[in-house]
Amino acid sequence: MAEYVRIRGMMASDKSFLEFVTSTIAKPNEPNADLLCILLANIAKDNAIATIFQIQQEANKNDEIQSSKVLDQLMDCFVKGSDKSLNKHASFDYLAFAFADISRLVEGRRYFTSEQAYDGAIPLTKIMVFTEHKNQIRRAGAASVIKNSLFEVPVHMRLLDRSTVNLLPYILLPLAGPEELKEDEMLELPDELQLLPPDKEREPDHEILAIHLESLILLTTSREGRDFLRDTGVYPLIRELHLAVDNDAVQETAERLVQVIMGDEADVKPANQRLQLLPAEEEEETALVAL
Repeated sequence: MAEYVRIRGMMASDKSFLEFVTSTIAKPNEPNADLLCILLANIAKDNAIATIFQIQQEANKNDEIQSSKVLDQLMDCFVKGSDKSLNKHASFDYLAFAFADISRLVEGRRYFTSEQAYDGAIPLTKIMVFTEHKNQIRRAGAASVIKNSLFEVPVHMRLLDRSTVNLLPYILLPLAGPEELKEDEMLELPDELQLLPPDKEREPDHEILAIHLESLILLTTSREGRDFLRDTGVYPLIRELHLAVDNDAVQETAERLVQVIMGDEADVKPANQRLQLLPAEEEEETALVAL
């Protein structure tokens, strides 16, 4: 393992190597693009992946990829190529794990939460739409990018603003199941969570559920964030989740969240005592296997 970590660090800090990997991923019809996405996801576990922020490279002759910034190019591949319309050989799913680890870094979090010059969009808005995607890799990566981005506390209210990013529904929808709420409770929820169909399925992966709950806990760092969650009817949804999901990690995290949003404001501990969270990371190495 020590040798693997050493080699991974060498690859992550080698700008020329990263330029080769990322530029090859973005090539139309590259047959090994998905394998290289897996490789990049593994390399990104090393903090030296910060080298990627230094990379500018010519965009491919493709109307769908126009920015010279490598993260913009990878984002375009991930979003626009999910149905194999950019590359018939690749779905780019494993870029979700690479983004998750890149967002552990301060520079990565600021990238995902800041408007980008080439298209005027905030990258997090492109990632969060995958929280209910059919692909588990994309759902897990999106959940981790959201959680990691929320370590940037000053941007919380901008991300929650319904007229801009409107992040909260994308965290809450995976937590929601088929349970019926009282009418007054339902009406407090964001519009996207009202009148859900009776066959609404909750996120089946307990680790992903726990990450979303931790994102909500991070949003309670400020009084403004706590009040926003209280006013948006989060508690009844978490109550039903706690009753329905038999998993210790999910239940314990849900209980921590409820203690904050339903407790007396005077008893809320300072954030540095209350939030025992770290940026989300994949617990196991991504397998380097053929897809």
